Amino acid sequence: MYPAPPHLSQRQPSLTSSQLRELVLQVPWFSHLPASAVNDMLASSEGRVIEHHEWLFRQGEAAQALYVVISGGLRLARTAADGRLATIRCIEPGGAAGELSMLSKTPRYLCSAEALSRTEVLELDLAQCWRYIDGNAECRAMFMQQLSDELTERLEDMVLLTQGDALARLVSFILRQLPTPLRLPGVVHLDTPKYLLAAQLAMTPETLSRLLTRLRGSGAISVERQQVIVHDDQRLREMTAMKKA
Repeated sequence: MYPAPPHLSQRQPSLTSSQLRELVLQVPWFSHLPASAVNDMLASSEGRVIEHHEWLFRQGEAAQALYVVISGGLRLARTAADGRLATIRCIEPGGAAGELSMLSKTPRYLCSAEALSRTEVLELDLAQCWRYIDGNAECRAMFMQQLSDELTERLEDMVLLTQGDALARLVSFILRQLPTPLRLPGVVHLDTPKYLLAAQLAMTPETLSRLLTRLRGSGAISVERQQVIVHDDQRLREMTAMKKA
């Protein structure tokens, strides 16, 4: 059961017009829009602020806006039939939320968005965004690529969760985040709060901390603040193989 929707405070965005334009153009499927289209979207946009743990929108609600994160962050989560809440992913500044709702004739949000801290977003008119994306071949191609990447990520998540062993799930997650081609040491940024990462990997925060300590003790990784530094990817794979043996 979700809490009542927050009263979203409205104000002028904290960024200048040129900074907002750069922010919007960071969204891959807006990057090829002409300046006139971006200016039109910004002219009808609004700044919104939500407090820590408040919901920006909720699963199933009619979708009228697309949101670009200015500061703070959002957690996207979906409620299962049994009422449990599953974390899908987190969105940092420059990322967008609500784009999947543009695929339906009667747009509705397919998941809910919760503020990870006090968060400022830029609210864009959803219908206007889709008109510009659909009318620009390059933007439309980028949007479809984004959907393909999203689907691939969710399929990888499904595969990850079929691994019954918590260590295997954590190692698989770390290896997935490494850049390609891999050059050691590889850095994985843990921008998601650890309690949410633990939920995403179907384990408790205590288990996550214990397993990170174990991996660090093996010499395969080191942990510095919000970063996991991989020194030996083969050692990580061997540890999960030994666990299965």
